[in-house]
Amino acid sequence: MAENYQQQIKNYAPESSGFFPLRPIQLWLLNTHLNKVNSTMMNISAFYKLDDSIDLEKAVKAVNDTVAAHDVFKCRFVFNEEVGEICQRFDGEVTPVEIEKLSDAEFEQRKKNLLQPYKLLNSPLYRIYLLETPSGKYFYCDFYHAIMDGIAIYFMFTNEVEMRYLDKKISRKPLQYADFILEEMKISPEEIAAGNKYWHDIISNFDSEKHLPPADLNRKENWQDDHFMYQFKNIAKDYFKESSRKEDNFFLAASMLAIAKSAGAKSSVMSWIHNGRRNAQELRLMGIMIEQYPISWDFENDLSVENFLNGLEEKMTAGLKYRRSLGAVYNEGLQDDCVTFMFQKTIRNQDSSGTFAGTKLEYITVPKNKFSASENVLDIELNALGDGNYLVDLDYDSSRYSKDAMKNFAETMDEIILQLQDEQKFISAILEGK
Repeated sequence: MAENYQQQIKNYAPESSGFFPLRPIQLWLLNTHLNKVNSTMMNISAFYKLDDSIDLEKAVKAVNDTVAAHDVFKCRFVFNEEVGEICQRFDGEVTPVEIEKLSDAEFEQRKKNLLQPYKLLNSPLYRIYLLETPSGKYFYCDFYHAIMDGIAIYFMFTNEVEMRYLDKKISRKPLQYADFILEEMKISPEEIAAGNKYWHDIISNFDSEKHLPPADLNRKENWQDDHFMYQFKNIAKDYFKESSRKEDNFFLAASMLAIAKSAGAKSSVMSWIHNGRRNAQELRLMGIMIEQYPISWDFENDLSVENFLNGLEEKMTAGLKYRRSLGAVYNEGLQDDCVTFMFQKTIRNQDSSGTFAGTKLEYITVPKNKFSASENVLDIELNALGDGNYLVDLDYDSSRYSKDAMKNFAETMDEIILQLQDEQKFISAILEGK
């Protein structure tokens, strides 16, 4: 992997060659996947049952028009012999989506094999299916994560398909991913160097003994994936309406304190996910924009909850300024061990349904297959359910942690959430259980 983005791009001239460098987040995801190239660890999927009233002919046209409007669907990873690296092009052939008619038995068999690994070079990096059976209509999409993130799939892509289905005018020409990369390539070496120092100062403080919840298992098996879900009981439903606090800032603070308290430490180092979209144009950009930002806090010097939340928000904002230097972070491999926090307005809700074109939309879990794999020590996925409730999904290594340990961690986090709502309380009292 190139030492930083500046080194990686110096030999590229995309306007004339058609070759674009992989952005740091893309390169990190690809390199991580190459260790298990036949897995679906980098597949990101959505599966919906449509209402019977949906016109599939109209829906397939809406899908194809959406695909044609964004260059990311033409993205192909290729090996560039001149620079000796995998890069990307945006001139791949797009095959139109068609309606597939299946029997119910064929559909049940098809579901088992929806999730498949991608051929990474010189091939399409997405799959879209519109399926019709005697008992229902279905929409499935699957993307290689290094070209698309969840914000783009679950909101931007599906929303644009819906707008086109309803014959609503798309008023603005979308920003293309290739154009975004060209603009990003203009970063100066000075900006890169400043960012490298900023991130290195955080990364160098990471200690797995202090900055991870202590393991309660030591199984002989290698990493094994498991999940534990917990709905918080202690967050007042009107807290964020009545306070000036942002949800992601508040729950990141709770996560950092829960880790420190679990480990008996006076500091916290972890990472958090930001959607990477900073302006109106980027909010319409189809592609992968998310980034993983290290963040730390030293609790040796005591302070109030109010000052901690204010200071943490300032740190989060400061980190965004150095986004283009995150290649240095990915090179360090911090993400392999540290806890990662993600906040999202979830598609989960109590009746597991949404809407499309004014009709009910049912979300279906994509069946895992033998290729499925991802490796995380602990990811904290915080889901806002839309009704004032919050669900945490702990994705953890079950060779290191038991389900009881994850339950205890979630309950510790819930207790801290209660205390964080008293902004005059001091952090030392929270960490010491007073």
